[in-house]
Amino acid sequence: MERFTSFDGLQIAYQIWGPVGTLPPVFLHHGFIANANLNWVQPGIVAALTHAGRQVVALDARGHGASDKPHDPGYYGEEKMARDLRQLFDIIGAAQVDLVGYSMGAIVSLIVASQDKRIRRLVVGGVGSGVIHRGGVDTRAISGAALVNAMRAQDPNTVTDSGARAFRAFADLVGGDREALAAQVLSRHASQIPLEQIKAPTLLIAGDQDPLATQPEILAASIPDAQTLLLPGDHLGIVRAARFASAIVEFLAL
Repeated sequence: MERFTSFDGLQIAYQIWGPVGTLPPVFLHHGFIANANLNWVQPGIVAALTHAGRQVVALDARGHGASDKPHDPGYYGEEKMARDLRQLFDIIGAAQVDLVGYSMGAIVSLIVASQDKRIRRLVVGGVGSGVIHRGGVDTRAISGAALVNAMRAQDPNTVTDSGARAFRAFADLVGGDREALAAQVLSRHASQIPLEQIKAPTLLIAGDQDPLATQPEILAASIPDAQTLLLPGDHLGIVRAARFASAIVEFLAL
């Protein structure tokens, strides 16, 4: 595990697997509550990529995993995470990168791809039309207030929103810092992303039972060169599907 100091003084943890290959390194950005190991290592995605000869780089976003977890909402939001990711590009020093992001990490990745010409190919998962209609993670499915309440509840049995209750259970399972997670929710991205500026060929992967990734074709239609792949499963489940990993490897091999 390595670390760098962010633009605003936080310690951001990251990992690198595999040597430099003939294709650009693949950067992975995880979703809300998760971390690089949960989102990418345990489901076998890192192994699938390194087996294909790719170098892989993944960070733990601020507030998650082994990175710093301040409780001030001023340190959060996907725009700040995008700055962390671009700083990591600079540290690795690659002229081109392939980028994969899931859920919260998909929002970060879309922001970065709209800003940074180094993105060669892009894969985003766990998002859909909410990016267009809400400017980020789809709050029509689970409201920010419900998530904040779920993270701050002393007794998880008092959480009545089923979606928020599932995320609270996930946070408890992984030992997440719930106040830091609430701070991220309070600062979540909610403005239009200039998707038309994304020049990288893009694959959008969504689960057919994922309420946070409904109508992915609407999102894909707003990105100049995008295609969709619908997989069976829900928001927390499709990252463990074998097809999820193989689709990423195949798309990034082109």
